[in-house]
Amino acid sequence: MSRDSSLPIFEIQADLESALEAENARIVIEAPTGSGKSTQVPAMLLDAGFEGDIYVLQPRRLAARMLARRVASERGGRCGDEVGYQVRFENVVSRETRIRYVTEGILLRRLLEDPSLDGVGAVIFDEFHERHFFGDVTLARCLGVQKTARPDLKLIAMSATLETGALLEYLGEKTAHLQSKGRTYPVNVEYVPPKERHNDAVWDHVVRAMAGFYKSHGVNGHALVFLPGRHEIRKTVSALKNAKWAKQFEIHELFGEASPKEQDAAVGKSNRPKIVVATNVAETSITIDGVTLVVDSGLERRASFDSRRGISTLTIEKISRASADQRAGRAGRTEAGTCLRLWSERDHESRAEATPAEIQRMDLSEAVLVLKAGGIDDVRGFNWFEAPNPQGLELAISWLQTLGALDRGDESLTPVGRAMSKVPLTPRFARVLLAAAEYGCLDYFSVIAAAAQGRPLFPKQKRRGSDLTLSDFREPEDGSDFQALVRAWQAAASSNFNRDACDRMGLMANAARETGRMADQFSNTVGRLSNRNTQGREPDAAEIAQVLLTGFSDRVAIRNSAGTLACTVVGGRRGQLEKDSVVADSKTGGRLFIAGEMIEVEGRDLTVKLNLATKLEEAWLAALFPDDFVEKTGAVYNETNRRVEAREERRFRDLVLESRPRGEPPPDEAAELL
Repeated sequence: MSRDSSLPIFEIQADLESALEAENARIVIEAPTGSGKSTQVPAMLLDAGFEGDIYVLQPRRLAARMLARRVASERGGRCGDEVGYQVRFENVVSRETRIRYVTEGILLRRLLEDPSLDGVGAVIFDEFHERHFFGDVTLARCLGVQKTARPDLKLIAMSATLETGALLEYLGEKTAHLQSKGRTYPVNVEYVPPKERHNDAVWDHVVRAMAGFYKSHGVNGHALVFLPGRHEIRKTVSALKNAKWAKQFEIHELFGEASPKEQDAAVGKSNRPKIVVATNVAETSITIDGVTLVVDSGLERRASFDSRRGISTLTIEKISRASADQRAGRAGRTEAGTCLRLWSERDHESRAEATPAEIQRMDLSEAVLVLKAGGIDDVRGFNWFEAPNPQGLELAISWLQTLGALDRGDESLTPVGRAMSKVPLTPRFARVLLAAAEYGCLDYFSVIAAAAQGRPLFPKQKRRGSDLTLSDFREPEDGSDFQALVRAWQAAASSNFNRDACDRMGLMANAARETGRMADQFSNTVGRLSNRNTQGREPDAAEIAQVLLTGFSDRVAIRNSAGTLACTVVGGRRGQLEKDSVVADSKTGGRLFIAGEMIEVEGRDLTVKLNLATKLEEAWLAALFPDDFVEKTGAVYNETNRRVEAREERRFRDLVLESRPRGEPPPDEAAELL
């Protein structure tokens, strides 16, 4: 494969090379989707004799992998030689690598070990308009490096659609602003909202809309379908394969967890018309040639963090108008095309203009930890491109103090916090692995962390009635759902992650293999920070709970009664315990437990699900957090009886563990509550 010199981005090559000659060079490049900026700009720097490595920051792992393979192929090499990629838990680079496509957190963590970025000549922030959390933070850190230690470091922010005014002001008046107009063709946008009489699921709506379009217009080129996630993609692909009119098409799926072979097939050349069913990964970084029809569900699966409640949320949301325009533009890259929007024009007008920046909706604790470890003592006064929600920032600082990562007085980084910052995990799991190393069971907890943070070992829905589920791997003496999860992974590992063997057990072979690779990395990283040589011991249920408590004390929960799955969690939060949990077992379960996963999900109603639970004894809690227990006597309002009562309560933080009546309340307290 050779480079396509006709790509629109080449029109700015001379101006780019000129701008790079400046000291403290900062450049903003605006170029439409499909103009070639992601593949060609890094190569332009290299071909111009540019010194130093070129880091290209990508918001998604899939894009980093695919772009690196594409550029390596265009330059006649192998991925991992001159051009490579580095994402969390995967490193395909060598000493010869000059262009590195990396996910945004990779460079931020490198700054911890190498604050001056020795050997790095340029950092390119691709798709900056998406405003991903670590992209914002890394840009600020790189600006600081350029202003102090490395005036020769080149910084380039690239975007398909970006309101550049705020960014140019942030980067400074000497920032070069380069624009490539691109080459696009007209796209006819049609609104095809669902009809009430059909009551279609989104995949049925997609198939119905496509069938109608092809019946009226015939087939000319490829189709790209945007859906919120893997579940909807799989359902749509199945529906398409059962549709008679779709037999003439190759049908591919494209999402972050797809295999490299599936990814290449989705974006590669094809002699037959094809339908690619994708998540928003195909919205910007990855281009599929020959697309003349885009079918847009108008939805995306969006992860957020509710700083008020301290709950992670994963909900299907309507995309913004800017994202809708990005998706539609995919149909007009090589010739005139059509975009079918599966919502009404009225709905479109009511949508947000742009997606809120991640820094306003994500947990800030990992960023605060990394900034503190990088020498940024005053995170409140940090040079943010867009300052985060103050409440979220204070919550992150408080949580890191609870974990022991920050001093409760001056908020300085503690030795534990320094060690945590070196572990490529969320702060809670970093703290857990450090504790596991002290117990000599790091290998076991590394599997837990990898399985909990990585791709699910079990499919979202059983494929066959004979498929095993997590509860099938449970033993009678278990006190934690993590024990069954580890056994499930061990079963996959014992088959050497054989696809057929895993399939018979209802396990995902690739996910299990990836879990093993991640666990090895965690064990190696944390093992170097530990004084203990042997880490292969298997903990019992009590030890699992005690280790988990070091990172999950904010997830201590109590069942409201023995006969219900409704629970109350530290912080006044409420949730629903997973019915198949070992904690929910009427014979062996207990009231007090740790929720390993707490996430708000959409169904008929919004529900906070408490998964991967571990039974807890109050004595273990008291041993670790003796100062967090309080006894209180006072008036409380009983919602069941609708009256004020005097009660004596014993609490862990604000979680009521025991409550006993104590006669009539003082009249003044009762009046105040009423």
